[in-house]
Amino acid sequence: KQWYQRRVRVHRGGLKLLTVHTLSQVSCRFASVKVLDREFVVDEETNVTPHLLKHTEKRLHLTKHHPIQIVKQRIVENMQAKYLWNNRSPLFSHYDNISPIVSHDQNFDQLLVPQDHVSRRRQENYFINKDLMLRAHMTCHDQDMIKSGLDAFLTTGDVYRRDTIDRTHYPVFHQMDGVRLFSSWELEEFAKDKSTFHAFTENSCDPRLQPCHTEEAVNIVEYSLKTTLLGLVQSLFGRCKHRWVDAHFPFTHPSWELEIYYKDDWLEVLGCGILQQDILRKSAVPNKIGWAFGLGLERLAMAMYNVPDIRMFWSNDERFLKQFRVDNIHRPIKFEPYSNFESRIRDIAFWLPPNFEENDFYDLVRDKVSSDVIEDIKLIDSFKKEDKSSHCYRLVYRAWDRHLSVEEANEIHEGLAVEVTKIGGQVR
Repeated sequence: KQWYQRRVRVHRGGLKLLTVHTLSQVSCRFASVKVLDREFVVDEETNVTPHLLKHTEKRLHLTKHHPIQIVKQRIVENMQAKYLWNNRSPLFSHYDNISPIVSHDQNFDQLLVPQDHVSRRRQENYFINKDLMLRAHMTCHDQDMIKSGLDAFLTTGDVYRRDTIDRTHYPVFHQMDGVRLFSSWELEEFAKDKSTFHAFTENSCDPRLQPCHTEEAVNIVEYSLKTTLLGLVQSLFGRCKHRWVDAHFPFTHPSWELEIYYKDDWLEVLGCGILQQDILRKSAVPNKIGWAFGLGLERLAMAMYNVPDIRMFWSNDERFLKQFRVDNIHRPIKFEPYSNFESRIRDIAFWLPPNFEENDFYDLVRDKVSSDVIEDIKLIDSFKKEDKSSHCYRLVYRAWDRHLSVEEANEIHEGLAVEVTKIGGQVR
């Protein structure tokens, strides 16, 4: 077991003196982490990295003329223009300045995520410590928003998940969530027979429904959900072939994913469903029924504007940014590639340190190698020998804004091998 110390310059979103034993353990001895001007004591659960923390203040969804901000604004305008109160004010309020620092309770327990659910794993999330984390989805704010008295709202923000490295995945991305609640009397307006309508029942035996909901109430809410979201998607992509696919989420039932046929393939654009009634009970509105949805802004922007690599959204390259400076955000925009430099492919094989998981390696690469030169990483081989395990990864180095020489690629790759040894790996 190899222990080592590293000092990282303390800045907004930085780490103080940190003692590390492999990437999966962080000692809380003499250590703290600073996130958004707040300082937190770290413990054995801490796994945020300096590379990740640099992103917490970038807030692309609030940056004017950025493609993420443009897609967000188009969605908000559609929802607020089409759905109005009687006084013609927007039905849906929008909140896009909520801190990404949340409790584990908010991110998991309030949303009825089972204790053994894979999404709770430390290897899937970025934990500040055993009590706090960087949110993994915007849905974690739903209960607080409902408790505040809101019946129809949208939330947008940056979310954080440990993930692989390729053209479509990045540890930080942006989500928009939406919720719409209905009282019994609102649903009654759409009932076939108002005199016999009931939104709730004692114990439904239909597995397609929650035990407390009547079929007619769910049908009304489902119709509202699907017509609203299909209209939203068509405002972005135009009229297109679509399908609703049955899905499963801990916080909704029944649940669906909406897919559209786009560029000769099916593209998933959002997930949605009828909110679990237990969430509404704990939010102090037990007599309401509601729907919720969530979508990824990067996924939509990549499809709408033909952006080939998710890393580009974090670029400061003027050749990328200037293509989105438009007076009318509804004007069609097609990204024009400005370079296609040659890639450099390198392999690295090593005996794994204790408690190693793949996301540990991806975080190491992101933290130690500039993310703008890593295009893709794939595990191409693994095997066991006696009590040891080995992984071999293939890395594709390519920068979007410049030529990456063979010598530079070799230097970066050799430096990565050194970092692997520091976490207890043995390069083969």
